[in-house]
Amino acid sequence: MLDIKFVRENPDVVKENIRKKFQDEKLPLVDEVIRLDKENREIKQELQTLQADRNRISKEIGKLMGQGKKEEAEETKKKVAEFAKRMEELAEKEKVVEADLKKNMMIIPNIIDPSVPIGKDDSENVEVQRFGEPVVPDFEIPYHTEIMEKFDGIDMDAAGKVAGNGFYYLMGDIARLHSSILSYARDFMIGRGFTYCIPPYMIRSNVVTGVMSFSEMDSMMYKIEGEDLYLIGTSEHSMIGKFIDTIHPEEKLPYTLTSYSPCFRKEKGAHGIEERGVYRIHQFEKQEMIVVCKPEDSPMWFDKLWQNTVDFFRTLDIPVRTLECCSGDLADLKVKSVDVEAWSPRQKKYFEVGSCSNLGDAQARRLGIRVKSRDNKKYFAHTLNNTVVAPPRMLIAFLENNLQADGSVKIPEALQPYMGGQKVITVK
Repeated sequence: MLDIKFVRENPDVVKENIRKKFQDEKLPLVDEVIRLDKENREIKQELQTLQADRNRISKEIGKLMGQGKKEEAEETKKKVAEFAKRMEELAEKEKVVEADLKKNMMIIPNIIDPSVPIGKDDSENVEVQRFGEPVVPDFEIPYHTEIMEKFDGIDMDAAGKVAGNGFYYLMGDIARLHSSILSYARDFMIGRGFTYCIPPYMIRSNVVTGVMSFSEMDSMMYKIEGEDLYLIGTSEHSMIGKFIDTIHPEEKLPYTLTSYSPCFRKEKGAHGIEERGVYRIHQFEKQEMIVVCKPEDSPMWFDKLWQNTVDFFRTLDIPVRTLECCSGDLADLKVKSVDVEAWSPRQKKYFEVGSCSNLGDAQARRLGIRVKSRDNKKYFAHTLNNTVVAPPRMLIAFLENNLQADGSVKIPEALQPYMGGQKVITVK
């Protein structure tokens, strides 16, 4: 959410930003917000004036009564009552205007970074770098669920009977591989100086609306019936929520946290064959990283975060590339974002395995996460998040890049301690 003062003073900048995101339908919101803001300030001014007048006149009642001027005192009481009635009307109007103002402000997108490429959708994202050499072996690589099935490692039919489409049972070596990757990711991030955390897996609605846009909320979140609780779609929501309504001494920043959690997503809409299996599912596990820092430090942390993910995949011998998300592909709260994509030898192309985002002060403004400087000035922090790894999707890249001609899967050296020293998984 933007600062209302910024919108008031820079309406043309806000409108141009909306155009860059190809959301012209939101342009009228800017004028509506400015109108509501003006009305809100006028209401507050009138309330202050009435309050001062009522206090002043109220003091006169006692004097008039003391002077025996009862009729004048009664007339004065009527004026005070009229002031009180008008103030009550204004207070109710103020609630409505402020609610409308906040609702519209939360729909207006954040100001994107000047370095963000302009484009309508993800087809116009820009490749930044590649790491590792993409290899296509001289033997056929089966679809990822077929690879898992050869190890007796997945059962989606049984999961469909138990929970429906979009769920799975992982078993045996594949299940162990899944857990080993998460354990390795945890220790990898601890080694990078991040504090490990296991957060709540449910959050209240005020946290949900603080960390994401309404459109994301509707397409992603599962609501707990009869409770003000939602299942988290990613642990970053719960992790950023940890700081709600807090003020932090500047010298304690940054906070760097890495978190494990299960994640739950609706994943609305139809998807192609390459997004079946365990690519788009309703339940998965994830290792995440978040940073809460001073505004001037967020660009530096943004680069560090996505580099962590790249380094993690490189230790597992998986080629990756980074893509700068264009303006039309950015969620409304984001200032800047990079997707990390892993190489798929079967598809002979890259596919997304993680996303790194700088949200500026948008989440902090919504959630009330502030910083106190050494001279006691208060300002909103910046928040960032990034995926370390999100199996089982990551298993697709892992299995394809480590599959051998005989059907076995080699275990990279970094992961072997988490697999009990196992160097290869053989077909059952």
